[in-house]
Amino acid sequence: MQTIEFDPHADAVLPSAPGSGVNRCACALHSRRLFTGLLLAAGAGVALAREGVEVGGNSKFTNLVPAEKVEAAASLQYRQMTQEAAEQQALAPDNHPQVLRLRAIAKRIIPQALPWNPRARQWHWEVNLIGSKQLNAFCMPGGKIVFYYGILKQLQLNDDEVATIMGHEVAHALREHARERMGKSAATRLGANLISGLLGLGNVGDAVLGMGSQLVSLTFSRQDESEADLVGMELAARAGYDPAAGVSLWQKMATASKGAPPQWLSTHPAGPTRIRDIEANLPKVQPLFERADKPSRRFEVA
Repeated sequence: MQTIEFDPHADAVLPSAPGSGVNRCACALHSRRLFTGLLLAAGAGVALAREGVEVGGNSKFTNLVPAEKVEAAASLQYRQMTQEAAEQQALAPDNHPQVLRLRAIAKRIIPQALPWNPRARQWHWEVNLIGSKQLNAFCMPGGKIVFYYGILKQLQLNDDEVATIMGHEVAHALREHARERMGKSAATRLGANLISGLLGLGNVGDAVLGMGSQLVSLTFSRQDESEADLVGMELAARAGYDPAAGVSLWQKMATASKGAPPQWLSTHPAGPTRIRDIEANLPKVQPLFERADKPSRRFEVA
């Protein structure tokens, strides 16, 4: 979708946007992770013998909600959100320098994402930039990516740092954290009998009713965020972006937050904890980065 005029500082009001972004299919407020003991249960797992980070398989709670339903709801929500932004002159046109930059980085990351989730090959990936002062970015189910201009401008992100954030957000979608949390919500709300029906594909329509509104308010746990950090770091490394950029990114975040994390970071682990985790896992992904084909072009910061 194109806009004739674009105001990067429009500070758009987007009722259809995920609750707080850095994805989240919605990331933001503090939340508790239910049934953590089953997190690594059987599901669309990642092979055990592999080079890179280790996060186990997807949660079996994703099986309680059909993936195609979640992705369809996310696509509709994304359309509504971009339309809201366009009406406020806050949706950047396709030829905007930062849109070109984001899409070039995504073009390198997406091929690395496909092995993590077989459905990702069917996704209609999209990348857009919205004019807002917020430090925000997210990837909705089905590969719908958004960056807010504020996070690019205020943090003066270089390409490696943008790739770190994008990898993190894409990881949420690949690991189906939104679908997982919907499944957990259904488990607590509907009870074992109805869940048995759902697993038999009975009453599925009832279970996914109102998914669009769920995506708007959905939040991720710190465990989700830590997992997305690791997977995102590997995606960036395989795409040819320095995985150590996570350290400078979180240092910038700490400076920008001045002791209080930006809205989209409120469910994320604290900066020092993230930096320690990133540094501890760098040896697992550094060889991937060293062997990766590097970007032929570097873009200017916002």
